[in-house]
Amino acid sequence: MAQNTLPRTLIEAIRYFADLDVCTEFVARLRWSNGQPVCPKCGEGDNAYYLAKRRVWKCKNRSCAKQFSVKVGTIFEDSPLGLDKWLPAVWLIANSKNGISSHELGRALGVTQKSAWFMLHRIRLAMAAGSFDKFDGIIEVDETFIGGLSKNMHADVRREKITGDGGVDKTMVVGALQRGGKVVAQVIPNVKGETLTNFIRNNVVEDSMVFTDSFSSYSKVRYHFEHGTVDHTLGQYVDGIIHTNGIENFWALLKRSIKGTYISVGTEHVLRYLDEGVFAFNNCKDNDFGRFQSALDGIVGRRINDAELTGK
Repeated sequence: MAQNTLPRTLIEAIRYFADLDVCTEFVARLRWSNGQPVCPKCGEGDNAYYLAKRRVWKCKNRSCAKQFSVKVGTIFEDSPLGLDKWLPAVWLIANSKNGISSHELGRALGVTQKSAWFMLHRIRLAMAAGSFDKFDGIIEVDETFIGGLSKNMHADVRREKITGDGGVDKTMVVGALQRGGKVVAQVIPNVKGETLTNFIRNNVVEDSMVFTDSFSSYSKVRYHFEHGTVDHTLGQYVDGIIHTNGIENFWALLKRSIKGTYISVGTEHVLRYLDEGVFAFNNCKDNDFGRFQSALDGIVGRRINDAELTGK
């Protein structure tokens, strides 16, 4: 597949992936070396023939004879929607600065809002960052709470969900940003010192410079890292090179997309929206096709069904 034939814009992507045969070949080349399929049952490669009318392969091994499509073992598996809808959906979410709602995606693709919602959550699963080297150098760390604004809720919903002030009934998250580099973030059960320190130790090289605010839970960070703090309660936000403005900017971008696009996010799904926010931040310098390809790099081996998403 020649590089100059690949789509560069949304309109080119929609035209390019309108052909299911093109979609099948594209995903096959992406997930299998030289596009040669590997049987998901017996594991044998280059040992299957293609059934063009059904767009599936059949294993030549007589003891296996497994028939499988390019969707097997990916986030697309078991979906009745074709790749001609899935691939434009990946393009749209990967290149939407502030996210795209399920209603908007559904209208764009001609599918129901419910189907679009499931598609978005599966794509966010693919966006989840895999293993990577620990951060080093100057690292900014901060925690925050994600949840709906009480003023936007119906009175009955507010009484049900809001049982306290501040972070009560919201999801706790923590993030680390490498100056001039990427960000990593995760949902945490609490903001105790042990939890925050373990997060930093799991993601940052020992003896790096770690900057936080003056929250008491960060007090033990100095035992493992060179630790600098700023005291926001005193109006101190910058002390020389010590500040957390970078990671706070990431939180602002994430919350802007949640409040402006998604409006309401269930606590059980915050992790997925966090994955999307981290992906958008870490790939912001790529072009449209680069972000699209980065999202597709995570489609294999990651599956989540409707029951897992809805908790039913």
